[in-house]
Amino acid sequence: MDKHIFGVKAIALAVAAAFLPGQGALAADQSEDKHLGEMVVKSDKSALPANVPASTESVTAKQIAESVNSVSSSGALMYLPSVHVRERFIGDVNGGLAMRMYGVNSSAQTIVYADGLLLSNFLTNSCCPGPRWGLVSQHSIDRVDVIYGPFSALYPGNSVGGVVLMSTHMPSKFEAHAQLDVFTQNFKLYGTDDNFNGQHAAATLGNKIGDWSFWLSVDRLDNRSHPTDFSSATAKSGGPAVAGQYTVVNGAVFDRDIANNQRVITAATSIDHTVKDDATIKVAYDFTPSVRATYTFNIWQNTSDKTVDSYLRDAAGNTIYGTKSGVNPYRYVRINGQDYTVTAPSASYTESEYLMHGLSLKSDSGGTWAWELVASYFNQNKDVVRASSGNYGTTPSSAATAGSITFGDGTGWHNVDLRGIWRPDGGISSVHQVSFGFHSDTYTTKSDKYDLAAGSWQSSAPATLNANSRGETSTNALYIQDAWQFSPKWKLVVGGRQEYWEASKGSNYANGTNVTYQDKRVNAFSPKASLSYQASDDWMLRGSYGRGVRFPTVGELFKNVGIKTVGGATPTPAEIAAFPAPYNVALTNNPNLKPETADSWEFTVERFLAQGVWRTSLFGEEKRDALISQTDLTTIPGYSISSVQNVDKVRTYGIETSLQASDFLISGLDISGSVGYIHARITEDRANRGLEGTEIPLVPAWRASLLGVYHASDALSYSLGWRYSASQHSALYDTTAQRYTDPNPGVYGGRSSFSVFDAKVVYRLARQWSASLGIDNITNAKYYTLYPYAQRTFFAGIKFDL
Repeated sequence: MDKHIFGVKAIALAVAAAFLPGQGALAADQSEDKHLGEMVVKSDKSALPANVPASTESVTAKQIAESVNSVSSSGALMYLPSVHVRERFIGDVNGGLAMRMYGVNSSAQTIVYADGLLLSNFLTNSCCPGPRWGLVSQHSIDRVDVIYGPFSALYPGNSVGGVVLMSTHMPSKFEAHAQLDVFTQNFKLYGTDDNFNGQHAAATLGNKIGDWSFWLSVDRLDNRSHPTDFSSATAKSGGPAVAGQYTVVNGAVFDRDIANNQRVITAATSIDHTVKDDATIKVAYDFTPSVRATYTFNIWQNTSDKTVDSYLRDAAGNTIYGTKSGVNPYRYVRINGQDYTVTAPSASYTESEYLMHGLSLKSDSGGTWAWELVASYFNQNKDVVRASSGNYGTTPSSAATAGSITFGDGTGWHNVDLRGIWRPDGGISSVHQVSFGFHSDTYTTKSDKYDLAAGSWQSSAPATLNANSRGETSTNALYIQDAWQFSPKWKLVVGGRQEYWEASKGSNYANGTNVTYQDKRVNAFSPKASLSYQASDDWMLRGSYGRGVRFPTVGELFKNVGIKTVGGATPTPAEIAAFPAPYNVALTNNPNLKPETADSWEFTVERFLAQGVWRTSLFGEEKRDALISQTDLTTIPGYSISSVQNVDKVRTYGIETSLQASDFLISGLDISGSVGYIHARITEDRANRGLEGTEIPLVPAWRASLLGVYHASDALSYSLGWRYSASQHSALYDTTAQRYTDPNPGVYGGRSSFSVFDAKVVYRLARQWSASLGIDNITNAKYYTLYPYAQRTFFAGIKFDL
């Protein structure tokens, strides 16, 4: 529902003729308005920098409006080659981005920008949270460009997976837009069979008056998601419970978990009612026709109320939420004659307010010099999570008197980029085009978790500090890159990036122990080179090499920790003292991490068709000191440490082919599609030799997509899309059991394969009105990314453009 949705006025009709899908790398970095009667024809402005030395793919506002039902900005990427966003439901803040050789838990190995402002969350390397998609409304997107791999010196080492560039709108005359979307799904899984509904509304207003222009965008999403998590029971060991210490219940659902063991599901949890309000204002001033300053302010507010639904009922029909140790009728529940303990599911409530400021000053007359300054500041102004401790018996989790509260206020980042271009021959046709620049960033994490005082988990004040995290990372970088057109058919792009990285102010508090960490500094140089050959008007070949150095995030370095248990028991004080620092408390973080270094390559062939392009790319990387969560068997005899660690060597390679074409076979039919294969293996791991030769988790071997959009008339379009992914391992190989941990991935808790079909119809009712109907997951497939994705979902929307 989307950005200038259902056919951007009569405007979008001419765009189809002016722009071929997938040819973003060939588009000029300019925007032009032409008046044709009452219509305004606007070309699509690419966010791609000049002379990109890598494969690129693009999607425009018109294409998004015609084919995407999801109303989030991440939905705009749905059909791009080898790209997947972990959007379990609309409004999911944990929408990790996967690209080519990297999975959805690799948020620090891909980069997302909107108008040069960073949306990626380099505070952690995980799906949770993913890029700050909510800071950009889909209806404000003009275009999305994707660059694959770390082949451009303009971007930091986080580009090892790729770069996503979103371009939003700035008006050249008065315009206004409004849209309303509704959506619903009937979700059936385990004991849940219910309808989950949502609404979305958006409005934009903009104008250009003299040298000033402004753009105001507001967006509201109110959605109730299906359950994304489920609770299970634990069987009692030994004999049956004695009378008075169990309650007979029904309603539990039996299935098998990812390890193919029997599992008893007792409750649906994380039923998230999310209400998101997002507002953006952009103000620009043109000092001259070639010099523009733009200020952007965004405020994103969100409430997330996660409730639970226990399936268990006693003989009287009362809902049973959990069990409790001690002598009481709810010490155990008896299901089909077997006694179990059940941890009561926890409810939670989150309030967030995030602020983003951005300032850019850009000058480019197309002459000898061009320059740009971009600065951004992101702050979690308010980030408060309250969680209940659950309950037992017939008392619901929502009535719990205990719980915790976590504050993330003050977490955030700021970035500054100074960029320049020198064209010695005085124009954009210069034989040499030298790009150079300076980059600086700082990422700060602040997290404090408290136990709540007695009373209600929903209102009690913070009491005892349970755990906290502090830390900061910063990077300063210089880069230079020259694009040398040394003959009409040959172009060499060569460059390098020098980075200076520092981690500082790191500390943790957990279980009564406070740990501080020494500051750490690393220098790294990343060379880049690309050679392209225009063999003919129809064929282009390009070979690229680039090194990407990805520095550890503050989360990997300084995340909350806990006492390491041995054999399921908490160590004695003497055992804790025997651990070498910081392993006396280290569990999930590692302050001694080294950056991971990927030497990447790509060979691409592009075939330019009469109305489209066919691209095939071979690619790969050799990564040293890869940052992967594993168990280190070499630390202390009998005491293994599980954390993010440096794995010595990982080798990955793959092939991808994509096709985009207009008027394919018949007039009015546009298609785009891709198939990609990935082979990723650990080749050296001195900390755990048994992992050598095994697969990397979260990277499916195959991804594919196919999208067709048929323009039946100037007012009516139909789309049908297909998305496919092979299954992927959830964890590393189990060297003890000598098998992967997920032989049954197609269930809750696994990362299943999926084959999903989507459809959309868009009809322009009048010059200023359009409407759409759509279905995602037409076949109602059940598929999982640990948690279940949405099942069959229906969409309806209406749009007004002035």
